Amino acid sequence: MQLAVDNINPLIARVDKALDSMRPYLATDGGNVRVLDISDEGVVRLELMGSCGVCPMSAMTFKGGLEEAILKAVPEVTRVEAVNLTPLP
Repeated sequence: MQLAVDNINPLIARVDKALDSMRPYLATDGGNVRVLDISDEGVVRLELMGSCGVCPMSAMTFKGGLEEAILKAVPEVTRVEAVNLTPLP
């Protein structure tokens, strides 16, 4: 999901670009991810979309993929949260 860069915060654009590396993997299972916002403290809030929002593996995908990609690419980010993460059993 490519956003118009001139309409958004440059930090959100960088986070979104970091997520682009994971989107093909999410899409193969019918999912996606969207950046909701970034707080002044550097906390990124994500929404898992499609099948990712209800998948029992979403917590692992979040930790091992999405969070890692963001923290690596955007050092200003202090924490990543997903608003609809399916908890591990």
